[in-house]
Amino acid sequence: MSRSRGTRFEGDSPEAEPHAVTRRSVLSNALALTAMTLAPAGLSRAVHAQGASGGLAAAVQQAQRGTKAGTYLVLLGTRAGPAIDLARGQTGSAVVVDGQPYLVDCGYGTVRQLVASNVGYLQVNTLFFTHLHDDHTGDVPALLSYQWSNGKTTPTDAYGPYGTTRLVAACVAVIHSNVEIRTVDEGRIVDADAQFHGHDVSAADTPVAVFKDDRIDVTAVENTHYPPRSKAHMPHRSLALRIDTKDRSIVFAGDTAYSANVARLARGADVFVCEIGDATTLALMDERSKAEAAAGNPNNIFRHVAETHSSPADVARMASEADVKMVVLNHQLAGPAPGSLAYPVTAFIQGVRRGYSGEVVVGQDLMVL
Repeated sequence: MSRSRGTRFEGDSPEAEPHAVTRRSVLSNALALTAMTLAPAGLSRAVHAQGASGGLAAAVQQAQRGTKAGTYLVLLGTRAGPAIDLARGQTGSAVVVDGQPYLVDCGYGTVRQLVASNVGYLQVNTLFFTHLHDDHTGDVPALLSYQWSNGKTTPTDAYGPYGTTRLVAACVAVIHSNVEIRTVDEGRIVDADAQFHGHDVSAADTPVAVFKDDRIDVTAVENTHYPPRSKAHMPHRSLALRIDTKDRSIVFAGDTAYSANVARLARGADVFVCEIGDATTLALMDERSKAEAAAGNPNNIFRHVAETHSSPADVARMASEADVKMVVLNHQLAGPAPGSLAYPVTAFIQGVRRGYSGEVVVGQDLMVL
């Protein structure tokens, strides 16, 4: 396991005020984050002010001053699976701590959502993967490429399960033609091979230290997204992640069915970000998987969806066992919608509330919590 070069927290921090979530507070936080973090227009003005002497990197540093204190969760993409959806982005979230963003998963559309949310993509120095399905990694080449092309000079490090080191190296290989052309034609001096690093993290039933700096402490456990029948034939694993800061604790269950490991990792957390699938849809997938198995294909996509994702009851069970303060539903697999009406989010809430009495928030893209 690769460890970070971060420093340890110093001293005890005071207790944070509770983060009660209402429609008004969500909008208020969104506006505050927008005002206090780097917006594209702010970057443009800063670049203009710097002129030829300061350069883009200096402009970024200038525009970042005065960031909002505290810990915020920004949902960048909330749809489930690898399909392309014009209404929702693929999985990605940012935990912003005292203005510094940490990225958790990077599905297709994440870079654009980082801009839309005013979190920014040049500011991302550290990202974490729960697992390496393409709906969690699809925008990594874009992130690294546009960080390099648009003036980021500091390292970007990615931490995730087996295959993360290889994934980052492959993404750097994808952008090498661009790097070579701009290095010759534009006099660039940043070495992309030295700038971007991947780190494989061990998957275990007990928490493993992943990363620590002066803002966050990250631990991980293996979840149940990959069943034993699959793990017997591959080294790939899937993780749940816990991020602790001085004022909040946020757990990302990752894609998973019920997992006792995840419930233990999430114990007492302020925010439990968990995927959810409509129970009717999961039951339908189970029926189709049996038909596929009878036709000679036992390891089919329908079985994967039915057996390795969380129903509302699974979410409620983990949240209740962990005694978390708030559940945020992410990576949403909706059910059938009657008539022309969209799937009602109340169905998700009602399903979880049957087994969990705390606060339940149905995540939306660009929601700030």
